[in-house]
Amino acid sequence: MVISDRIYPRTDSALAVVSVCRIDDSGSAVHPDVLAVEEPLEIRLGCTINGRRSHRGVSITMRTPGHDSELAVGFLFTEGIITAREQVTGVRACGTGNVVRVDLRPEVAVDLTRLERHFYTASSCGVCGKASLEAVRVCSPHRPSEGWPVVEAAVIHRLPDTLRTEQVVFDRTGGLHAAALFDIHGDLLCLREDVGRHNALDKLIGAQFLSGRTPLSESVLLVSGRASFELVQKAAVAGIPILAAVGAPSSLAVDLAREHGLTVLGFVRTDRFNIYTAAGRIRHAVSDLQPTLISEMRVPLSIV
Repeated sequence: MVISDRIYPRTDSALAVVSVCRIDDSGSAVHPDVLAVEEPLEIRLGCTINGRRSHRGVSITMRTPGHDSELAVGFLFTEGIITAREQVTGVRACGTGNVVRVDLRPEVAVDLTRLERHFYTASSCGVCGKASLEAVRVCSPHRPSEGWPVVEAAVIHRLPDTLRTEQVVFDRTGGLHAAALFDIHGDLLCLREDVGRHNALDKLIGAQFLSGRTPLSESVLLVSGRASFELVQKAAVAGIPILAAVGAPSSLAVDLAREHGLTVLGFVRTDRFNIYTAAGRIRHAVSDLQPTLISEMRVPLSIV
C-alpha cells in the first residue's frame, strides 16, 4: 500500500491534515488525519542599547502558530526582560509571519546578560541550553500572600474536566499541551494550547499581561502535563499563587515553589490530587507540609 505524503491545504494555522494508514480489526485503509502544527518562531526585541536603536533576536522557539504576539510578550515577561505593560510600544509580525518583534520604549533598560543565554528553545523544554541554574532563575516581584487565596478542594476536582472540554485543538489532534487560568471559584478565565507546555503558559500569561491583569494574585493555573521548574518559575513571575498539574511535579519545581510561597498540586483528578507545598490555600487540606528527605522516610521504596 502506498501512502501519499500529501499535506492538505490548511484552514487553521494550528492544524495540518496528512494521509495515514489506519489499521484496525477489519484491516487497513488510507485516511486523512489531523496533526498539530509545529513551526519555529523567532522572537525579536526592538530596544535602545548604548543610545542606539537595535533589533535583536532573543529566542527561537518551536511552537504551534496562533497567539504569537502573546507568546512573544509572555516569554519576555516571564524571562524577566520586561516587567510592565507600559514598557511595550508595539508587537508585530515580520516577514513570513514566523518572526514577531516586540518594541520597547527608548528609556527601558534591557538586561543584556539575560539576552546572551541560549538562543534556541525546543518545544518540549524552556530551560534547555541555559548554562547554569543561576542563569535560569528570574526574580519574581509578586510573592503571593501567605494562605491566600483559599480554594475549596471540590473546585480543584472540577478543573481537569473543564480543561479537557475546552481543548479544541487537542480534540482534533491529540498532540497539544494546554494551560488554563481559573478564578478561585473554578470559572475558566483563559486557555491557550501549544505543542510546547512552556509556550502554552507564555501565551496565557502574555494575554493577561497585555490586558493589564498581572499580577494574577487570585487565580489558579492548571497545566495539562507535569509541573516543571520552568512552569513554576513562570507562574511565580506572573504572581499566580496556585499551580495545579495533571501530572507530577519535579523535585526542583517543588523546591522553587516552596521558595516563592506557591501552592503546587499534582496528579489532579476528579476524585483526588496531591498537595506538595503551601497546603493552607486548599480548604480541608492538612496544612503542615514540611520538606522530608527520602533518606529519612521509613517506608520501603521500589523501582518499577
